[in-house]
Amino acid sequence: MTTYAFNDTTTLTKRSLRHILRSPDTIITTAVTPIAMLLLFVYVFGGAIDVGGASYVDYLLPGILLITVASGVAYTAFRLFTDVSGGIFERFQSMPIARSSLLWSHVLTSLVANVISLLLVVLVALAMGFRTGAGVLAWLTVLGIMVLFTLGMTWLAVIPGLTAKTVDGVSGFSYPLIFLPFLSSAFVPTSGMPGPVRWFAEHQPVTSIVNTIRALFAGQPVGTDGWVALGWCVGLLLVAYALAMRTYHRTFV
Repeated sequence: MTTYAFNDTTTLTKRSLRHILRSPDTIITTAVTPIAMLLLFVYVFGGAIDVGGASYVDYLLPGILLITVASGVAYTAFRLFTDVSGGIFERFQSMPIARSSLLWSHVLTSLVANVISLLLVVLVALAMGFRTGAGVLAWLTVLGIMVLFTLGMTWLAVIPGLTAKTVDGVSGFSYPLIFLPFLSSAFVPTSGMPGPVRWFAEHQPVTSIVNTIRALFAGQPVGTDGWVALGWCVGLLLVAYALAMRTYHRTFV
């Protein structure tokens, strides 16, 4: 990114962040659904779910973190859709600013907002009894995984943000993403699932990411799940970025 594009991106990102600061309920609302799920599953279903003697809140938190991101990127798609449908996007295009900054400002805003939402969820989990033996390096690794996952999901959200025709259309984008962790090891071990469901659960990206974060929090070896999770996160980011940019150039350039 050149200095010219960097300055434009910084300016537009500040604009988007100011909108969030003026409406902090956006972040709170984004975190409400994951926190409600955390409370529901720990205090209502947790006692009936066997996770091998571990604390259920410790077992559940990694999956809730991914759901938090899935909830958060829905707002990115909505904010981008609002700019496009309201004509602001075209107005910016008519100005002498870097074209890439229009999208990157939304992506970076999404990253900041999601990190804040993730922090809120972790604080609630700590209040509920979540404990971890993770050191600084393990926490930084978890942060790195979540940043990659958030960026990949955000670039994926850019596509409906640019192409949706209605608010309902852009809002429905996140529903499959929020549902996907239910078909993984996020809530229950995959060993008790029926054959075809178990195969899908063990080979979809959420399971390897959840298992990696869970192992890091527990201070245990990550094993091959770590490389698989990294591959999924990087692959998602690259594919989503390429598709988002192709959609942008096809639609507006």
